[in-house]
Amino acid sequence: MPYPSLSRFSATRPRHDVPQTAILAWLAEAHGEAEAALQGWGPIGRDEFALRIRNVLARCAPGPERIASRGCSLDEVVRPQWDDGAIYDLRRHPHGAGTAARATRFAELVAAYFQQAYGPDETPPQDLIHVTCTGYVSPSGAQRLVAARRWPTRVTHAYHMGCYAAMPAVRVAHGLVRASIDADARVDIVHTELCSLHLDPADHRIEQLVVQSLFGDGFIRYTMSTDPGPGLRLLASHEQIVPDSADAMTWVVGDHGMKMTLARDVPERIALALPRFVAALFRRAGRDLAATRAAVYAVHPGGPKIIDRVGEVLELDPAQIATSRGVLRDFGNMSSATLPHIWMRLLADPAVAPGTLIASLAFGPGLTICGALFEKHS
Repeated sequence: MPYPSLSRFSATRPRHDVPQTAILAWLAEAHGEAEAALQGWGPIGRDEFALRIRNVLARCAPGPERIASRGCSLDEVVRPQWDDGAIYDLRRHPHGAGTAARATRFAELVAAYFQQAYGPDETPPQDLIHVTCTGYVSPSGAQRLVAARRWPTRVTHAYHMGCYAAMPAVRVAHGLVRASIDADARVDIVHTELCSLHLDPADHRIEQLVVQSLFGDGFIRYTMSTDPGPGLRLLASHEQIVPDSADAMTWVVGDHGMKMTLARDVPERIALALPRFVAALFRRAGRDLAATRAAVYAVHPGGPKIIDRVGEVLELDPAQIATSRGVLRDFGNMSSATLPHIWMRLLADPAVAPGTLIASLAFGPGLTICGALFEKHS
C-alpha cells in the first residue's frame, strides 16, 4: 500500500477577523468593565483601570507586528455589549457567562460549521475525526452531521489535548487508513477551535493577559488517504512528555469556561529537550543529521517566543520557519487548528519543492512535545 498522506485542506475563517490592536483595546475595556462591576465603581474608576490594563498589555502582549489579526466567532467581541452580551455580559457577570452557556454557544457554532464545511453532495468519508480543545457536547457536531446525512461514517473524537492535538489525530488517521481493507479509504480530520469563548475579564494576572492576547478561533478540515495527488506523506511520528513538567502548562475546565496556565520557562523547557527529540524523529524515518538541516519546519507558534527559541536551539534559518511566523501573524494561535493551517500553506507553496522534508513540531500540556516528519509530493 502507498504511504498515506494529507491533502484536500479547506480552511473556513471565523465570522470576524479582528485587528490585534482592536482586540487588545477590547480586552482593556473588558477588564475595566469587569473590575468596575466587582468594585462598584463608576465611569472614572472603570476608565482608570482599563488604562492600567492597556499599559500592561502594551508591555506583555504581542503587538501587531507579531500578530496582525485574530479570528473571532462572537459578535460581542467586535461590538461590545457589556450589559446584554450572551457571553460577556460583564456589568452583571464580571467573569463572563458560566461554562454551561459557553458550551451551548460552542455547540451551536460547531454544528453550523459542519453543515457549511460539508456540501450537500459530499461523498462520506470512511472515518471522521473531530479535534477540539475548546468545547465538548454529545452528540458532537460531527455526529449530528453524520446522523443528518445518514452516512455510514465512523466518528472519533480527539479532545482536550491542547495545541498539539493535530499530531495524535493524524497518527490515528494514518492507522485507520493503513488498517482499512478499502484501497480508497478516506479519513477526514476536522478542527473546531473557539478560543474566544474562554476569556475571563475579571482575572487580571499578567499570565492570563498574555494568554488572552495570543489565541484566536480557527476552523479547518483535511483528509488522510492514499490518493496519489499532491499531499504531505507521513514518514514518521514521535511524542514525548518532558519529565517533571506537569504544571508548566495546564488547560482545565472552570466555572467560567476553560482556563490555561503557562509558566514563563516553557520555551526554555522545550528548548532543552528539542535537539534530541528532533534527532529521534528523523531517525524513525531513516534520515540523518544532514536531513534535519535541510528540512522546512512547521512549528506550532504557541507565541512569538516559542518560534524564536525553536529557531535558535535548532539553528534554523529564518526561511525554514517563515510559514509558522506567517500563520501566527495572520491568525494568532488557533490551538490545535494552527498546525493544519501551516501544513496547508506549505503544500500550496510552489517555493517548497516536491521531495522537501517538512518537520512539524507542537507543544502542549504534559508538558508534551509532538513531532511528525512529512515529505511533500506532487
